[in-house]
Amino acid sequence: MKTYCAFLLCFALATAAGPAAAIDIRAREYILLDFQTGTVLDAKDPDRRMPPSSMSKLMTAYMVFTALKSGKLSLEDQVTVSRNAWQTGGAASGGSTMFLDPGAMVKVEDLIRGMIIVSGNDACIVLAEALAGSEEEFAKKMNEKAKEIGLTNSHFVNSTGLPDDEHYMTPRDLSTLAKRIVTEFPEFYSIYSETSFTHNNITQGNRNPLLYRVGSGADGLKTGHTAIAGYGLTASAVRNGRRLILVANGMNSMKERDEETSKLIDWGFREFTNRQLFKAGDVVTDAEVWLGDAPSVPLVISQDVIITVPRSNSQSLDVKVVYKGPLPAPIAKDTEIAKVIINVKDLEPIEVPLRAGSGVGRLGFIGRLQAAAQYIFMGPPSPPGTGKAVPVPATN
Repeated sequence: MKTYCAFLLCFALATAAGPAAAIDIRAREYILLDFQTGTVLDAKDPDRRMPPSSMSKLMTAYMVFTALKSGKLSLEDQVTVSRNAWQTGGAASGGSTMFLDPGAMVKVEDLIRGMIIVSGNDACIVLAEALAGSEEEFAKKMNEKAKEIGLTNSHFVNSTGLPDDEHYMTPRDLSTLAKRIVTEFPEFYSIYSETSFTHNNITQGNRNPLLYRVGSGADGLKTGHTAIAGYGLTASAVRNGRRLILVANGMNSMKERDEETSKLIDWGFREFTNRQLFKAGDVVTDAEVWLGDAPSVPLVISQDVIITVPRSNSQSLDVKVVYKGPLPAPIAKDTEIAKVIINVKDLEPIEVPLRAGSGVGRLGFIGRLQAAAQYIFMGPPSPPGTGKAVPVPATN
């Protein structure tokens, strides 16, 4: 089943999408999302368990980057290539390889490039053994870390992605992992954009097809392919400061992978845009107060509100503040007392809580008598629950 989402309250609320110009690509499963808001722009079976092939090396890389950041591992460390790594993932295996020699000492920095750029299975196994003693133990640690970082539907039995019935991920989990790598490890992420790597006098190119497309904005991450999985790609691209994350799998050829993923990325940038409506701490409007030592209280939003919307609907925003007013005093600062409702044509509304920007005390006895007299002769200050329109930026 194919689903769409069209906007998201920044790191909070996803909704169903409106009718952006539809697209479909020849992939068994895929997901495309906006990096900043997390909005899913398009998806097809994003929670289906699939053989991730070499895209699962993103998890191996995450483990290695974590070890580097903690000081457990250094880029300058020298690691010995075991015979197991050579037989399982080296030239003798016939799979993707860095062409490591058994018994050789290799720098961790070179192994990382071998893992990322040329998808070396041997490099992955050497790194796994260095960190956990064996690839089996490393896989256990991968599974522990996966749960910790929110990969809810993934399981690993090796560091390489070589086929195994119990080794699986989903497009959604891969997109989560990709986003984490970009966010948490900017000092290492740039390696994913390097187009070639040479080891043992053998130069190999990066398999990510989007890196070679002029104007694609691609700067990573990882391809994958096995006979069972088909051709896959987890990719990131940036255009005009906006980043998209794509995961697609189950395509029939390298050519199809190149064409279909490019089509989806282009569509996402073309059809959608981001708009920032409010920044954390903004006073959205004021609310009237009843029997308070101040006539009103500022309504403050506690988080950035950035929405991803179809370009065709980007100007059709209706923003309204709703509260049961007038608000009775006393009011404590930071109390949630209202909400802002954002409506975009053809989309479901989003609601964001608003808090009191200051405290308001209750009027003294004399003040309350005066307010009561005013109520008797002039009626209530305003009807409760009335919406209050709020202007928003014309463009962003």
